[in-house]
Amino acid sequence: GSGDLLSERLLTAGHVLVERRIVADDIYRIRAVVSDWIAREDIQAVLVNGGTGFTVRDTTPEALAPLFDKTIDGYGELFRQRSYATIGGSTMQSRAVAGVANRSLVFAMPGSPRACATAWDDIIAAQLDARTRPCNFVAMVLPDSQHCASRSTEIAQEVSV
Repeated sequence: GSGDLLSERLLTAGHVLVERRIVADDIYRIRAVVSDWIAREDIQAVLVNGGTGFTVRDTTPEALAPLFDKTIDGYGELFRQRSYATIGGSTMQSRAVAGVANRSLVFAMPGSPRACATAWDDIIAAQLDARTRPCNFVAMVLPDSQHCASRSTEIAQEVSV
């Protein structure tokens, strides 16, 4: 599924997968897990897949919003722009969000494998690579002297997409 796709891609890119978890579609459980992860020094980025649509169960953006010190508005805008090529106007139903929370990057995307591939391949991978010019997000995250400058982790939710 989409969690496996993200895990494979981040490991292939040379990042370390610190933890992976499936969380129920509950705003407070999602917030609790992500809160725990952004408080840890060994986690520099969190990938959340699922829960970004418009159904009653889709609460990922609401779960993450209070945690963000700064939002990365361009991520959602760019995700929808990239998705338009494959799903047309339906992309406006995506509430993909990202932000910086306690010097950790948090990216949330729809739960379909195609959406996760779009988010990682077209946007996130380059921003977690210190070689990306003219700028990237590596300097925004907590440094880790033992590994590369952008360690990643993933949280996968059980969400019907």
